[in-house]
Amino acid sequence: MKPFRIRGDAPLFDIGGYARRGPGGRSSFSAAEIEQISRTVRRAPEVMVKVTGGASVRTSRGVKTHFSYISRAGELEIETDHGERLLGHDAPQRLFEDWDLDLEKHRPRAGLYVSYPRKPPKLVRNITFSMPAGTPPAKVHAAVRDFARDQLGRRHRYAMVLHTNEPHPHVHLTVKAVSEGGVRLDIRRATLRQWRQQFARQLRAQGVEANATERRIRGQSRAPKLDGIFRAARRGESSHMAARVREVVRELKAGALDESGAERLRRSRLEVVRGWTAVRDLLIAEGRHELADQVSRFIQQMPPPRTEKQWLAAELLARARGPRAKEQTLVR
Repeated sequence: MKPFRIRGDAPLFDIGGYARRGPGGRSSFSAAEIEQISRTVRRAPEVMVKVTGGASVRTSRGVKTHFSYISRAGELEIETDHGERLLGHDAPQRLFEDWDLDLEKHRPRAGLYVSYPRKPPKLVRNITFSMPAGTPPAKVHAAVRDFARDQLGRRHRYAMVLHTNEPHPHVHLTVKAVSEGGVRLDIRRATLRQWRQQFARQLRAQGVEANATERRIRGQSRAPKLDGIFRAARRGESSHMAARVREVVRELKAGALDESGAERLRRSRLEVVRGWTAVRDLLIAEGRHELADQVSRFIQQMPPPRTEKQWLAAELLARARGPRAKEQTLVR
C-alpha cells in the first residue's frame, strides 16, 4: 500500500544556506522572504502543530475514548469534513459509526493494508493546532478549517473540535488514518514543517499575525518543561524526573556539570548567526537599512544555547537564590 504524503512548500529561506553562500549566490530577496524575515525578527507569534495520541488510538475502544475526550463527552461541537455539526452525548459514537472504524480490523483480510506482527496500526491521527494566548479562538478555528480543506479534503475523513479551556486556543483535528481508498496517511517531520507553514498562512489570511520558523533560526534551544519536571520530582510521581534533577544537583555540587551536547549547540548557533549576518549584509546591499538594523538587534538578543542539563542547572540555581528556596528544595 502506497502511503499518502502531504505535499507542501519548502522553507521560504534557509539561514544555514546563507551562512554557506559563495560566489554566484542570489543577490536579492523575494517579497515573500522579506515578509518572513520581518515577521521573524519582530518575533511574530509562532504557530504550533503537534501530533498527539499514542497506543490508545490503535483500537476501536481507544478511538471512542479519544472522540469523547476532544468533544468533552459531546458538550463541545464536532465539525466534520462534510460540514456537519455534531453535538450531544451521542456525538462521539455517531462519528465513530460514520467512519466505519469497527471495520478496520477486517481491512487486512480485504487486502487494503498488510498485517502488522508487532502492533496494530493507528486508526486515527490527532493533530493539535494552537496559538498563543490572546489569539481570537474563532480565527484559529477558521484557519484550521481552511487548512484541513486544502490539505486533506476529498482524500481523508476528518473532524475538528475547538478548545478554549486553556489560555492558548487550540483545535484538535482528528484524521481517519486510512482513506476510503485504502491509502494510509504518512506524517513525517517534513510534513509537520509544511503544515506549520500552511497553518500560519491560513491565520494570516484571517488577519492574525502568525509565523512558522524553526527554533534554532529564532536562536532558541528546546527548553524542557521545567515546572512539570520539578513538580513531578517533588511529589515523587516520576523516578525518571527525580533522577534527572538529582544528577544535575550532584554535578553542580561537584562543580563539573556535564555539558555533552553543548558543543553541537554552539556550532549550530554559530551557523545560524553567520546566516543572519549574511541576511543583514544582503539587506544593506538592497538598501533595506531599517530591516537590517532589526536583524542586527535580533542577533544580539538571542539567548545563549543551552542543553537540558544547563536549563535544569540554571533553574535550580535561580530557585536556590529565591526567597522561597527552602520550599522549592526538590531533592536532598
